Amino acid sequence: MPNSAPTIAGLHSAYAAGAKPAEVVAAAYARIRAVGDPGIFLHLAPEADVQAAAAHLPAFDPVRYPLWGVPCAVKDNIDVAGMPTTAACPAFAYAPERSAFAVEKLAAAGALVIGKTNLDQFATGLVGVRTPHPVPRNAFDPARVPGGSSSGSAVAVAQGIVAFALGTDTAGSGRVPAGLNDLVGLKPSVGAISARGMVPACRTLDCVSVFARTVDDAFAAYAVMRGFDAGDDYSRPVATDMPSEAALPRRLGVPDAASLMFFGDHAGEAAWQASLAHLKPLVDEIVEIDLTPFLAVARLLYDGPWVAERHAAIRAFLATNAGNVHPVTRAIVGNAGRFSATDAFEGLYRLAELRRATEPTWARIDTLAVPTAPIFPTLAELEADPIGPNSRLGTYTNFVNLLDLAALAVPGPFRSDGLPAGLTLVGPRGSDAALARLGAAFEMPAAERRGATRPAAA
Repeated sequence: MPNSAPTIAGLHSAYAAGAKPAEVVAAAYARIRAVGDPGIFLHLAPEADVQAAAAHLPAFDPVRYPLWGVPCAVKDNIDVAGMPTTAACPAFAYAPERSAFAVEKLAAAGALVIGKTNLDQFATGLVGVRTPHPVPRNAFDPARVPGGSSSGSAVAVAQGIVAFALGTDTAGSGRVPAGLNDLVGLKPSVGAISARGMVPACRTLDCVSVFARTVDDAFAAYAVMRGFDAGDDYSRPVATDMPSEAALPRRLGVPDAASLMFFGDHAGEAAWQASLAHLKPLVDEIVEIDLTPFLAVARLLYDGPWVAERHAAIRAFLATNAGNVHPVTRAIVGNAGRFSATDAFEGLYRLAELRRATEPTWARIDTLAVPTAPIFPTLAELEADPIGPNSRLGTYTNFVNLLDLAALAVPGPFRSDGLPAGLTLVGPRGSDAALARLGAAFEMPAAERRGATRPAAA
């Protein structure tokens, strides 16, 4: 039987040796009870239902069914038939008749969905605490934020409950929680995975993302889900190569001294330098990059008219249910009224100008490496200031989807205070496989990267 931190490869090895899906399902539910965190799941399928689904799996064939018998979890703004979708707002709840396109792909590949996970309400936030439910506990330090908006999905993987989980990513919600919980966070090229059946945050930017313990696992789930979907107006074809087929990126860009910001977090800065030292031998050239235009793009996401797109996603609900929306979420979305249609067009013009300003950078490098999270806030800091730490967490994530880039967060050496750290690899649209190849080469065994603190799943 696999241990309490399952991986796809480990589970399939166990199945090949005679383990049964019933045992794996039972272990997942036992792990939930052992962890005892009421904030992870907003809806948990009855164990008997998942056991029944496991009993109806076809014969074990990991080639035809690459996720056969693998327990997973799904962020509760993505539809799973038979489970409510709430987006962490009980008054918004509905019962989908059909699973999201991505979830249907997982099920067809043999995955077993055990539940829906907590999130920053309506996927608005990077801290993971903007929920009316108990906040998921960071897997390494319960006094720290779990990261959001995909907080429950990240913690479910970090705590060894499931092998992988789906999140969503608009501003960094599939990367920041990975960085704060010692996980891989794969944010694909925009449109590579259909968003049909997902409650939108910003429809033009939203991505279904993947949390896993290894790059191989994250890419395996991504590879199952990707593909053009005519039913999603924002679905777009993307390269379908695998990491082994992709060229290894050789020219690596890193922020220059003026672009590198840790806001006084010296442990985070030291961990970044340790990650770079580990990454440097894997590439031919390190190029220091002025990130000024990238950071200007990042500011557009919440300081510009894209806030109005968040309002558009839930406008009908807000019209009669504003009092049921988390106060911080309501305040952020309420800023939409500051922007006119003229502002929206001017925002698009400014984005085009800044995108053009970033183009010379991609002539110099193949991949950009940035800190995943430049700070690691405490819950107390968020209580004192619900906005500031959240904004700083998005420093190196907010620009990625606006610029139509792909990204992969990968764990690295731990901080001196025993907390996880890592970096994010960023590349042009369609570079998903190349990022995975470099990320897998950078990836360190957990035993080597952990610091003084270990999660309960270790």
